[in-house]
Amino acid sequence: MKKTAVVIGGGLAGLSVAARLAKNGMHVKLLEKAPKLGGRAVTIPLKGFNFNFGAHAIYTRDSSYIRKLERELGITVNWRDFDPKKARYDLGEELTEMPATLEGLYKTKILSATTAKAAFAIEVMKTVCLLERGEEGVSIGEWMKRTKKAPEVQQLMLLLASSNFFTQEPERIPSTAFFKYYQRMFKTSKAVAYIAGGWESLVAELERVIVQNGSEIVTKAKIERVLFEGNRVKAVETSEGLIEGDEFVFACPPKELAKIFEDTPLANSIAPYLMQRPNTVLVYDIGLKSRIDSPYTYIYDKQAKVFLTDISHYDPECVPEGGQLVQAIAYLKSEEVGDREHAQKRKDAIEALFDKHLPGWRDELVAKRYTERAAAQEIKVEDDQKLMPVQFHSCANAVFAGDWVQGVGQLSELSFSSGWEAGNRVMHRVTLY
Repeated sequence: MKKTAVVIGGGLAGLSVAARLAKNGMHVKLLEKAPKLGGRAVTIPLKGFNFNFGAHAIYTRDSSYIRKLERELGITVNWRDFDPKKARYDLGEELTEMPATLEGLYKTKILSATTAKAAFAIEVMKTVCLLERGEEGVSIGEWMKRTKKAPEVQQLMLLLASSNFFTQEPERIPSTAFFKYYQRMFKTSKAVAYIAGGWESLVAELERVIVQNGSEIVTKAKIERVLFEGNRVKAVETSEGLIEGDEFVFACPPKELAKIFEDTPLANSIAPYLMQRPNTVLVYDIGLKSRIDSPYTYIYDKQAKVFLTDISHYDPECVPEGGQLVQAIAYLKSEEVGDREHAQKRKDAIEALFDKHLPGWRDELVAKRYTERAAAQEIKVEDDQKLMPVQFHSCANAVFAGDWVQGVGQLSELSFSSGWEAGNRVMHRVTLY
């Protein structure tokens, strides 16, 4: 008889695990508390525009775990690769090239001197060759000071980290996490890509695999508690009754885990992760009835720590004919989250960036989505904050997945990579017993 896996959480992590387990012969019951799948990776239709809850950008897509899912599951992902030639840094009085390629590094004015550009290129090679690894317990800002990197090189490395980790405090990233990330990033040939159709298209593909392989998806299924039998999870309790299984995958955030695991053997193990801060950003999307021509699809305001992306350039399906959808994201410091006065200043800075690079946008505005506190990642990678392990030793048949769980990469890639490892562990146990 088929073994049954119960997956709690229908976000990217839960969906990817459920699809793999179903494809590999298990009977899966995917339980999602919301009426719609996707978690934070949702696509919201509004006045003919499809707004994605957060950027549907995939980093290092040629080595991304979505590529593994494509091959194993036979899903279709309609990639739209980012064009670095259409990207610029806004230095205030002028725009300059991003150093995303050798040509960009040669032309950029972020580094003023040829010697600084050569020094940065050397740092890239040392990172790729694993000669730079950082030091456990030391932030990247402190590590750079200790190793006496040139000030301009430090500035550029932190600027890159700011945009890849979605943070205004890149100097607080653990140095080991920084170098693990850039060992992949500097080797990639597809640094950033978008998914045509947005998150919705990927969610639909994963849902299709689950259903076509005879498994179940239940929405509006809120978990009340987890029941143990010895060192194993026996069942989860919903308002509709108990749901039993052989293996359990929990792809729901730490705060939810704390509630459902209360008074269980895992309660103390989960408790430390409730104290971790999320990575929060301010998001401002605008849908325009007519395109405003611009030679650039991505602009990063170095001073304001804000970037805007012409999403519709890469994903024409997200707008009505002739329309344009632009997304702006402002990075926030931890102490700025929830400060309404600061949020208004950041909103003003974004609108000033729109005014500068999209003149006349107010006259073309049809729809907008403004969010002061959007979670880019459930646990922010900074200082001594740690991501949750995929499995705790005190429970034999439960694994965890999500962007708050240990894995490869950042943001959505953490969901896919931790989900991949969670699926591997479940399938390994099923083949043993």
